[in-house]
Amino acid sequence: MVCVALAGCDPVALLVVLGWIGRRDRVGAHGQGGLLSAVRVQAMDAVGERHAGALARFAVRLGIADDVDELVQDTFIRAFSALDSFRSDSSLRTWLFTIERRLVIDRRRAVARRGREVDVEDGHAATEYDALDILVADEAAQRVASAISRLTRMQREVFTLRVQEGRSYKEIAEILDSSEGAARVHYHNAMRAVKELLDD
Repeated sequence: MVCVALAGCDPVALLVVLGWIGRRDRVGAHGQGGLLSAVRVQAMDAVGERHAGALARFAVRLGIADDVDELVQDTFIRAFSALDSFRSDSSLRTWLFTIERRLVIDRRRAVARRGREVDVEDGHAATEYDALDILVADEAAQRVASAISRLTRMQREVFTLRVQEGRSYKEIAEILDSSEGAARVHYHNAMRAVKELLDD
């Protein structure tokens, strides 16, 4: 009955409330632990379904080629274990992107310490177009990817978040732990650089 009543609730708000109830129960109050666990799992599943695709796309755009699903799963694990630290002054997706970006940075640092590099290759998407359309689209995609790869890391991340993910400057600043003005400057410089590289 509680599950049916809470089915229409915002999953994030539900998780925060359930986290509070769980802390209270651990302190000594006795309640419906099994029911709360079931509702908590449903809320976590709803959050996962809602945001997993965007997190996977963001990971690929940050240059992650292998283990994207593992990275997304690690992002959710880190988020759910730190749910108490979520502040609702930003959206859940912004917070998840921030966590994922930090995980990517941590992985890159670990790889750098080991001294290994991973080559990233873009796959070809199957389409209904003929061979000429595929060739033209592939050439254009290569030129854009080449132009983006020449950007600084910060410009590339801002460009990806703004153009490909549709994030606001405020959200970009939160994800990159920067200011809104700096995000605008990096985006402007990235767009100018990409246009110049594509015009060559």
